[in-house]
Amino acid sequence: MTMITQVGLSAQEGWRELRYLAAVIWTVLSKSARPRNWRSAVRAELSRQLISAGIESTWFVSRVALAVGISVVAQALVWLNKIGQSKLLGPLLVTVMIREAVPVITNLLVIGRNGTAITAELANMKVSEEVRVLDAQGLDPFIYLVMPRVLCLTVCVLYLGVVFIFISFASGYFCGLLLSPNISDPSTFVNTILNAVDPVDVISFLAKSVIPALFTGAICCAEGLRVSSAVTEVPGAARRALTRSVVFLFSISALVSFLTYL
Repeated sequence: MTMITQVGLSAQEGWRELRYLAAVIWTVLSKSARPRNWRSAVRAELSRQLISAGIESTWFVSRVALAVGISVVAQALVWLNKIGQSKLLGPLLVTVMIREAVPVITNLLVIGRNGTAITAELANMKVSEEVRVLDAQGLDPFIYLVMPRVLCLTVCVLYLGVVFIFISFASGYFCGLLLSPNISDPSTFVNTILNAVDPVDVISFLAKSVIPALFTGAICCAEGLRVSSAVTEVPGAARRALTRSVVFLFSISALVSFLTYL
């Protein structure tokens, strides 16, 4: 097999997989818009996933945001103030944090903490034939298992991204205040950042948060449910879900940046 043939087959396989994931996401969104699909069991599953991926992840994400705020925001604040370029603080933080870093970091944290857990959970359910039992009980496995998890990851990434921004900026400001007492007051700091935010930045933040999260949910659910009947397949499914989710995350982030700012 020649190199050109291998490249062609890989591209063809990648295109098929992209269409499959897009179809999963579209089905999730279309079925979630129908009230009759939100039975009590589905609502309970969504609540459980929101608590696991959102509420229980808040403290973990907050600690990472605290460290990023001290290491990035505080240094930018102190050094720009020292060289007399405080007016550049807002554009710099918006460019580095809101446009690029926060959506990527938040998605990575959710992939590592919740995405692989979802894959392993669904894979074990598939191996133990719990999925077949749900189907026999009249519960559509797609609506009960896939839809809540994809929606949950999307909502939680957006929520955790907002939490990340607030905590990183607050911790960075107060750390910078300790390092350099000449830093401006909090209202000036906040106004500097708000004045630097454009509608395009908000759209970019939403796109880089929501779209990768949708693909992460679809990938993790698909990999988990593709396991056949062997428990030994579960770690491999989790690794594939992690790898593919990260690849899609950076690819989508780069594409959004290209379409938005170039």
